[in-house]
Amino acid sequence: MLIRVRKKSELKEHQVTPEAIYKQRRRIVQGLGLGAAALSLPAGANVLSNLLGKDEPAAVSDFGRKPLVFSQPDAYQPALTPTAEQVATSYNNFFEFGTDKSDPVRFAQGLKTEPWTIEIDGEVEKPQTIDVWAWMEKQQLEERIYRHRCVEAWSMVIPWLGVPLASIIKAANPTSKAKYVAFETLYDPEQMRGQASRYVGGGIDYPYVEGLRMDEAMHPLSMLVVGMYGKTLPNQNGAPVRLVVPWKYGFKGIKSIVRISLTEHEPPSTWNKLASYEYGFYANVNPDVDHPRWSQASERAIGEGGLFGSERKPTLMFNGYEEEVASLYAGMDLRKFY
Repeated sequence: MLIRVRKKSELKEHQVTPEAIYKQRRRIVQGLGLGAAALSLPAGANVLSNLLGKDEPAAVSDFGRKPLVFSQPDAYQPALTPTAEQVATSYNNFFEFGTDKSDPVRFAQGLKTEPWTIEIDGEVEKPQTIDVWAWMEKQQLEERIYRHRCVEAWSMVIPWLGVPLASIIKAANPTSKAKYVAFETLYDPEQMRGQASRYVGGGIDYPYVEGLRMDEAMHPLSMLVVGMYGKTLPNQNGAPVRLVVPWKYGFKGIKSIVRISLTEHEPPSTWNKLASYEYGFYANVNPDVDHPRWSQASERAIGEGGLFGSERKPTLMFNGYEEEVASLYAGMDLRKFY
């Protein structure tokens, strides 16, 4: 695989995290028997190797990931410094494996991702069953460096690998009734401990489901992602295929997808079902609309200069993609349709 070397950007995205999550992390680290040094790892240190007590940090987070061939379109190579790979692959949410940030990387490695198929059905003229791994080999994958903003007010910058979501939707020939796109995660309590226990999985009604309006799904920024940092997705980040919609909060980025259905009516979405007063269907990043329990006006970027820090930065409308996507919501009350 040929990967062009990218000059390091002068723009720094400092890595920090909310106080509540910082305290949670301290509790996790203490529970694992680690000292304070684990909270001040340098940017290049492998967080996973420290959590699991490994001595060889370079390959610990790969877990059999495969290199991918991809292009790097200039339009999607912004002057942003990506979060260290070891951090992005060991600090994230995937409640199917537990609610702590370290749970996905600790408990997702046994997930069997081969073989894997996706059903495409609903309001389409050509329903399909896609063998993801065979399909992946035929795609012209792109690397796109996107901002990633969690609803918990922390953020990263991640180089995703995938294809425009629109391409797979067009291939199924949507009917005139197709107004929304619904997504569903694998349901397998034997492999996903959070699905087997409501106490481990946060009380969510599984399988995890999500949805987009058709114009959102067809927007050029929306991606069906199969890799990150030049390789296939790690299990903990949603292998083998997930959704990335960079102007929305991270919980819209459904992982380990097994079904894509085109529907006439707005489909249910997991967090909206669980707490509609906190998590709207649209979930657009909006610094002017706070979460009921915390402000969304600023965020903490996780990555360089140690895993955690203390500085905050302002949150951008639509996570910095306002110019590209604001027209999708022209005339809408974004406080009502949050």
